[in-house]
Amino acid sequence: MSFFIDNWVLFAVAITSGAFLLWPMAAAGGRAGSLNTTDAVQLMNREKAFVVDLRDAAAFAEGHVIGAKNVPLGELETRLPGTIKNKAAQLIFVCANGASANRGVAIAKKLGYENAQSLTGGMGAWHKAGLPVEKT
Repeated sequence: MSFFIDNWVLFAVAITSGAFLLWPMAAAGGRAGSLNTTDAVQLMNREKAFVVDLRDAAAFAEGHVIGAKNVPLGELETRLPGTIKNKAAQLIFVCANGASANRGVAIAKKLGYENAQSLTGGMGAWHKAGLPVEKT
């Protein structure tokens, strides 16, 4: 016990540094692997990331990220391997508000797509940021 008392400063430094290491994940709401709209656009431009829209066909037709591929969440496990063959590709999953996209990331990672991320806030955030959409 005296060791802890004599070295309390070292323990305080260790706890503080551990907190700083965990801060980014806590700030993202525990959603490691989620992107804001700015990061998503940069990933699309720099890394040629694929955008996978998990909404149904009707919502997709009303407006989606330019170049996005429509694979509804219920069909993701069966259709993703045929849609995106390169498992090393950067993937950005988009849904209406961001909740389904996190499930899409989990499914993609289970299928071996390690570079899968979700768009925080989904298409709502995309529209709010004033980013372009296309309609089909």
